[in-house]
Amino acid sequence: MLPDWLAIKPANTERYGEIKDTINSLGLHTVCVEAHCPNITECWSAGTATFMILGGTCTRGCRFCAVQKRAIGEGIDMLEPTKLASVIKKWGLDYVVLTSVCRDDLPDQGSGHFAACVREIKKVCANTLVEVLIPDFRGDTSCLQRIVDAKPDVIGHNIETVERLNPIIRDRRANYSQSLKVLQKSKQLDRRIYTKSAMMLGVGETEDEIIRALQDLRANGVDFVAIGQYLRPSQHHYEVKEYVTPEKFERLRKRALELGFLYVAAGPFVRSSYKAGEYFVKRLIQNK
Repeated sequence: MLPDWLAIKPANTERYGEIKDTINSLGLHTVCVEAHCPNITECWSAGTATFMILGGTCTRGCRFCAVQKRAIGEGIDMLEPTKLASVIKKWGLDYVVLTSVCRDDLPDQGSGHFAACVREIKKVCANTLVEVLIPDFRGDTSCLQRIVDAKPDVIGHNIETVERLNPIIRDRRANYSQSLKVLQKSKQLDRRIYTKSAMMLGVGETEDEIIRALQDLRANGVDFVAIGQYLRPSQHHYEVKEYVTPEKFERLRKRALELGFLYVAAGPFVRSSYKAGEYFVKRLIQNK
């Protein structure tokens, strides 16, 4: 049984319906739907969504993730960059997040299409800040360079969990040190770009391991971090080991700030893109 602090508060659904209809009519995907995000009504009602490009099928088999999985992904919609820019302009969004499934089946792992989406949004919506939440691209620097050259404002890549649990939770092609290197290299390629990562708690980690992971992120130049509760999408996914209290999340948030992160979001419903454009982050990027 879920603890009281994990009860989702109802939100205004008027905006939610409008956004859902628009996304469906254009054949776009959002991580909000594909990953069964608990914040979907709240975020969509506020006119915010995290778009998932490169189709809705992932080539990896992480044990925590609800996204559909196959060895070969879907065909790429070459009009996707135009569709995204059109929707973002229509909604008047000033901060958007683009993420994607992993596409190990493509020669460039989808990095070229990712970059094309960023460039089109920047061209059509000049004042919109763009955050990208990228796969690890198997550590391929040429893929990272394509992303950096498109000039997103924030590059995010999630370590997901602590080092000890990485082989249990994530696909075997993903690993803790590779994820840290992706974040480090992104910053090295362009130090003007902010970097971000996220962790989910409740999968069997200790508090000491969480602190070590936060220290590793800071050591690799990560600016923003999000820490949230893992919620099992179905009985076929990895089980929840612990429901972390709001008090513990607040303690970790303060510790992360002490380590030097510029911004920390921590709480039961926090996800990597949840409230990504909060006032502090937008102001920080706009004034840099």
